[in-house]
Formats: sequence, structure tokens, C-alpha cells
Amino acid sequence: MGIAGSLMVLTIAWWLAFQALLPFGVRSHLEEDSVIPGTDPSAPTRPGLRRKALYSAVIAIAVWAVLFPVIEFHLLTIDDIPFPTGLKWP
Repeated sequence: MGIAGSLMVLTIAWWLAFQALLPFGVRSHLEEDSVIPGTDPSAPTRPGLRRKALYSAVIAIAVWAVLFPVIEFHLLTIDDIPFPTGLKWP
């Protein structure tokens, strides 16, 4: 896996982790009884995006650290994946 492949794995893993972490720990204006007239009651009060972005980066690096040796050293190939009988990989 080259630099471009590593960057793509990191980017995709970061984005997936970030999207998965977004709903955690969020409280809305309605839950905190601080609804300001003209705002949406379900809007988050403190979303904590910096903290979630940092956690996402740590998760993405961990995913990359697992995938890099698997791809680089051919620890798993397409022939190692069991397919249902009757299906053949071209």
C-alpha cells in the first residue's frame, strides 16, 4: 500500500468513525431546558466536535495500523476468503 492508499484508508476510516461518534454525548436545547425563541429545540447545545474529531483520528490510525500489514505483507488474499459453493472469483 502506497502513500495514496494509506491516505485513502485513513480518510475513509476517519470519516466513518466521526459519523459514528457524532450522536454520542449530545444534549439538545430541549433536554437542557434552554430553548431560545427562534432556534430549533433539537439543536445540540455542546456537540464536542473537536474531541470527537480527535477520537476519530485515533480510531482511523488504529484501523490503518491493522490493515497496513495485512495488505502490505499479503497476510490475507482474495483466495483466502470462502465463497459460497458455485461462485468463482474471476
